[in-house]
Amino acid sequence: MEMHNLQFFSHHKGGGSSANGRNSAGRRLGAKRADGQTVTAGSILYRQRGTKIHPGVNVGRGGDDTLFALTDGVVKFERLGKD
Repeated sequence: MEMHNLQFFSHHKGGGSSANGRNSAGRRLGAKRADGQTVTAGSILYRQRGTKIHPGVNVGRGGDDTLFALTDGVVKFERLGKD
């Protein structure tokens, strides 16, 4: 009678990734034009997520809440509400 000898050796399982091994690039949010700066119509003034800063006169708000100039002019930031 023939004998079959099977030997099972341990092996390495697939290596898992580390729990903290990822990072996303910055989104380049914030002011793109300063107070008193001259801008043309369509210029991006402020990139944001949500309405941290609200649009005023001659300023539009894009679908991603970006503020942009509707006309040529000079940028003026104002604080309204609580002082």
